Amino acid sequence: MDMIPFPCSLSIDCGSSGLFTEGSIKWIGDNDLIQNGESIVVVNATSGVPQAMTTLRVFTTRNKNCYSIEEAGKGTRFLLRASFYYGNYDNKASPPIFDLQFDGNHWVTVTTSMDTTVIYEAIYVAKGDTISVCVAQTYSDMFPFISALEVRTLTPTMYSEVDTNYGLILRRRIAFGTKEIVKYPEDNYDRIWFPATNSGIFTEATSDATTITNNLDDDPPSQVVRNAFIAPNTSTAIVLRSNLPLNIEVPIYMNMYFSEVVKLDSTEERSFEFYIDDVVVSDPIVPPYGKVIQRYLKNFSASSNTSFSLGATSNSTLPPLINALEVFTITDELTDGTSADDVEALHELQKKFDTLQGWRGDPCLPSPFTWDWLNCSTDATPRVIALHLSGYDLSGSLPDFSSMDALEAIDLHNNSLNGSIPDFLGTLPKLKTLNLANNDFSGAVPSSLSKNTNLKLIVTGNMDLCTSDKSCKTTDTNTNTNTNTNTATDSDSGSSSNDSPSKTKKKKKSNKLPIILGPSAAALVMFFVVLGSLAKLHQKRKSAAVAAAATTG
Repeated sequence: MDMIPFPCSLSIDCGSSGLFTEGSIKWIGDNDLIQNGESIVVVNATSGVPQAMTTLRVFTTRNKNCYSIEEAGKGTRFLLRASFYYGNYDNKASPPIFDLQFDGNHWVTVTTSMDTTVIYEAIYVAKGDTISVCVAQTYSDMFPFISALEVRTLTPTMYSEVDTNYGLILRRRIAFGTKEIVKYPEDNYDRIWFPATNSGIFTEATSDATTITNNLDDDPPSQVVRNAFIAPNTSTAIVLRSNLPLNIEVPIYMNMYFSEVVKLDSTEERSFEFYIDDVVVSDPIVPPYGKVIQRYLKNFSASSNTSFSLGATSNSTLPPLINALEVFTITDELTDGTSADDVEALHELQKKFDTLQGWRGDPCLPSPFTWDWLNCSTDATPRVIALHLSGYDLSGSLPDFSSMDALEAIDLHNNSLNGSIPDFLGTLPKLKTLNLANNDFSGAVPSSLSKNTNLKLIVTGNMDLCTSDKSCKTTDTNTNTNTNTNTATDSDSGSSSNDSPSKTKKKKKSNKLPIILGPSAAALVMFFVVLGSLAKLHQKRKSAAVAAAATTG
């Protein structure tokens, strides 16, 4: 997909080619943004489903498929939201499960629903200038898809209580006392605040203050902090549901917002405390009238079995209240991504070869979801250690990718690459296998490759490549002097890749003697030199015998 410039807000209707406005949100289609995947109209969409959910893009090929956004801004805090509406689009009645990722980090395992929109949201600070959102196949019979992708810019101070090396995954965002969903334009950052369900126990109240001053960094919208749930009496606690994973404790971050809804007289007091598993963990909370305050919980691990509640203090004359709640899980430490040297070199390959341009996102992360034609190391900052590009319909000369200096194997056979074999290939310090068979390379083999006794070099099927004639000279990359080419024979020229994108490549004329230049070359050369010497000696002796016979006759 082509990179797209980053605005303050980006809403992508996946699988759509149109441009439309829904509510206050302007949506763009993704047909011009991604090369892979199939655009689908969900004909089984139920009534009331937003327009953006009536199309999707499904991916039936590749390890992972990514949307990438360039010039996003390193160090910028983003809100990413991905939406999935299955709607039985394939008539299989089998909602798929697959992985969702951002910037090389695991986001969540997506579990879709037959006829309900599933939404996932992440907040984090970008470590690079490009951000990516990827879906990855985790079950062979379940194809990833995506209905919508939204990107929003947050201010640097929002959610800044969390270390920027970690991200937040939304579990619950609730507005107590509201009747409808609150989002943009009421929320400047397009966070979605769902109304809390009232079982009938709580009083739903709206502040009678003319204005509510909000100086909080996280900037909750006024429609959210103006409304509240109030417990029926001071003996009843407000239990806060967290929607955390079942029986698994995870690190969490929790935001709670409080604003008094009425102006209290001198005889009234509303004071309450925050409890975890019936243990007080906060100072008394006294909501201000006409203002909003925030209390948060961090550096704490919890599960769905953990109890969170608000209970009145002993001297409070009024029961506890709450206006809004956000619950997040905290990610593992965010990765810096694949080595910048390797990413730069891969970008050069993609600029040169159109068939490689569809791969986006981090090349190596998260493991094991590397690009289909790469192998990567398991280092904290992964390195690309192998390129598997057999049969990828590559043509023309090779660009310089020498910065990919951790490469151990390069397979480029069965393409249409031409020109001379680049000298930089001989400078790769860890290279052990280089398969250039069945291309259109010409000229001499660089001596940095032919003389490398630790390298298996395969050059079969390059009809114009000079490998054995005495007049053929190889290029010495160190001294630029010429030496004779070492030669050897072997029948292994490599086979076509089953996963290559081009299966119609014209079959090339093969050499009668396949060629492998490698550790055995020197021994074979010595064998043929000795054999030639013996043949010449035999011929001389035979000629002398014939001459002697002629003289005596």
